[in-house]
Amino acid sequence: MSWLFIVATNDAETVFNAARLANASIKKGKEVNMFMLGKGVEYEQIGTPEFDVNGQLAEFDQLGGNFLV
Repeated sequence: MSWLFIVATNDAETVFNAARLANASIKKGKEVNMFMLGKGVEYEQIGTPEFDVNGQLAEFDQLGGNFLV
């Protein structure tokens, strides 16, 4: 089963949690695609020490997720 996550916000906590869920899904054997839309394309600038968005997205890439912007 394939999963698609569409992220259309620049809220750091929301993007962080979406990426965490996507990573957990890959680890459970799912094929996962993540598409950044609208304000979601600002993902590189929204991370905070508490919500390491870039770290979660780097892990997503390492796990083999498909990332589209």
